[in-house]
Amino acid sequence: MDAIVNSLNNTDNRPTEAEAEEAVRTLLRWAGDDITREGLRDTPKRVVKAYKELFSGYEQDAEEELGRTFEEVAGYDDIVLVKDIPFFSHCEHHMVPIIGKAHVAYLPDGKVLGLSKIARVVEIFGRRLQTQETMTAQVAHSIDDALHPRGVAVMIEAEHMCMAMRGIKKQGSTTITTTFTGAFKAEPHEQVRFMTLIRG
Repeated sequence: MDAIVNSLNNTDNRPTEAEAEEAVRTLLRWAGDDITREGLRDTPKRVVKAYKELFSGYEQDAEEELGRTFEEVAGYDDIVLVKDIPFFSHCEHHMVPIIGKAHVAYLPDGKVLGLSKIARVVEIFGRRLQTQETMTAQVAHSIDDALHPRGVAVMIEAEHMCMAMRGIKKQGSTTITTTFTGAFKAEPHEQVRFMTLIRG
């Protein structure tokens, strides 16, 4: 995945905005619409602008975002949980939305993160083409690598529009994925505590 991100961050490989807008026009024509009609004239420009925002995670570095930690924690070493972090992503197979929420916890080992950094990391990985499984692992491992805590737990719950809008067309179904590291992986009671706090 990092190789994909790095290759996309190389501006030499990217099409120009004009080329991207032309690609949108091609898709609109392929769908069967008239790209000269009033409602579609500015659509290619708007789509490219929207894609810049929707896929801004490729321009951001989770490691850099997590670089600052705090060691003045007055001996606090229990679970830190940020739950119900909303996110929007896009399925890498069909480029349609994934809408969900993430729950992220860690067990500090002498230092902590700013709470907003956890939500920011979810946002960074969410704003890339994703599978839910990959995103869950990316969030957990980026926090694990940056903070070296005693353990990290991540659960993501999401609805995939590729299942709701097309194919099997099952609205309202939710996919749940988890990644555990350290004590959360080795000690079942820590997993239970994580789940209890999420559902409490």
